[in-house]
Amino acid sequence: MTTEPRVLSASEWDAWLGCPELAFGGVPIAPESRELYAALIEPRRALGHWDGADCVGTAGSYSFRLTVPGGAAVPAAGVTMVSVAATHRRQGLLTSMMRRQLDDVRSWGEPLAVLLASEPGIYGRFGYGAATTETNLRIDTSQVRLALPPGTDGVRVRRSSPVTALDACEAVYARLAEARPGTPVRRPGWERMAVSDPESARKGGSPLQCVLAERDGEVTGYATFHLRPAWDDAGPRGTVAVRDLAALDPASYAALWRFVFGIDLTSVVECRNRPVDDAVLRMVSDVRRCEVRQRDGLYVRLVELGRALEARTYRTPVDVVLEVEDTFCPWNAGRWRLTADSKGAAVCRRTDDEPELALSVSDLGAAYLGGVSLTTLAAAGLVRELRVGALAGAAPAFSSDVQPWCPHGF
Repeated sequence: MTTEPRVLSASEWDAWLGCPELAFGGVPIAPESRELYAALIEPRRALGHWDGADCVGTAGSYSFRLTVPGGAAVPAAGVTMVSVAATHRRQGLLTSMMRRQLDDVRSWGEPLAVLLASEPGIYGRFGYGAATTETNLRIDTSQVRLALPPGTDGVRVRRSSPVTALDACEAVYARLAEARPGTPVRRPGWERMAVSDPESARKGGSPLQCVLAERDGEVTGYATFHLRPAWDDAGPRGTVAVRDLAALDPASYAALWRFVFGIDLTSVVECRNRPVDDAVLRMVSDVRRCEVRQRDGLYVRLVELGRALEARTYRTPVDVVLEVEDTFCPWNAGRWRLTADSKGAAVCRRTDDEPELALSVSDLGAAYLGGVSLTTLAAAGLVRELRVGALAGAAPAFSSDVQPWCPHGF
């Protein structure tokens, strides 16, 4: 067996993909999904452990740009396809792949690595912190009404095929990505993921459907969804499974929600992965009938701490010395002085000054996008205040008006 992970060669793709396929339950990946993954994967960023001809460990990453507070799109490794064969667990394969991967990411000049964890307990030991929260909804539309803002009736909602509408939807996505931390700025080719529709992923629903919102002839929003018909003795009980719903203004947003609430023969709207501050939660008449559930979303790892902290802006002026613990990437460990002016522009440099706040790199990653408060982390004992008043000065600076969110998987 290989003692160190090595970069994937083109001829090894099928064997490499077979390892996560088996690790995640052994259900065959749909052919159209395999083709799309093959088109998006970057072989030089794909690592594998091999036992003879068998691939027994995998870890890949995409070269993303991630929106951070202030609107900058920062280079980030989007970690994906991490797996270890059940026959080769507890042999150090995962640790060796994470070690090689983060060293590579650093050498490529990417200050961040991000991932969506299959299990939340895995990645903290490698310095990742849960930085966003996603909201899942199951709304009883027979009982819940929407409060609509002025102008909603002036928005036209029309059907389109998802593929035909793709360019218009991507234009809306790109504009929204600039405003919300945690959103990947999609590279060419990634738009195909938004309309990938293997039958095996529909959970008994219809092929992917799409509607566009328009104002004055301009596309201002879109929704994609599956319909899952169902009936009982009392009549239709169908479900609208919303995949994406996004808009550039409140009226367009409301018009799209009104449409999905009103689809004939349905009484439930299901949404997976909505932002924690989703405006629809303030539009509904009865939030208790929306079955709101939250879970961890995007995990952030500061690969180059100084560059990462300088890449974002800060909500209030700040001058604080951080004592950072980072055993897995020791080049980040130690004291850093972070300063930001009234415009939010930051400088983060090594210092010998006395520390004022102490925390781990994973907890700094959790706070990085502004969705997790340093005050909350301190209340949990994860941030230690070493100078009285330091926390009160730093916590508002790290916060964000818009809650961070990663709207899609990778």
